[in-house]
Amino acid sequence: QVQLVESGGGLVQPGESLRLSCAASGFTFSNYAMRWYRQAPGKERELVAGIGRTGRSLSYADSVKGRFTISRDNAENMMYLQMNTLKPEDTAVYYCKAFGMDYWGKGTLVTVSS
Repeated sequence: QVQLVESGGGLVQPGESLRLSCAASGFTFSNYAMRWYRQAPGKERELVAGIGRTGRSLSYADSVKGRFTISRDNAENMMYLQMNTLKPEDTAVYYCKAFGMDYWGKGTLVTVSS
């Protein structure tokens, strides 16, 4: 059974950092590109960042480029999102997803507020 469990969210002030984690199980993690999405209150879910199967291919939404870093550890079936210089507009529930699979975790809430 495919499971994706996001963690690491919380309440931070503008300019601070958070590191999100995604624990994957139930499939061969290293065979799949992975993505982080987010959904802000009242808005549609949007793609934040993507990473290829080996971790060498990276992509970012313009809104987070230069501030967020996606990474993965295939030995541990984990994916990460390092988020620096957080802004109030980064407030959202963050989800991880395997590219090509229609499974979603429950997400982790990130709130950026002073």
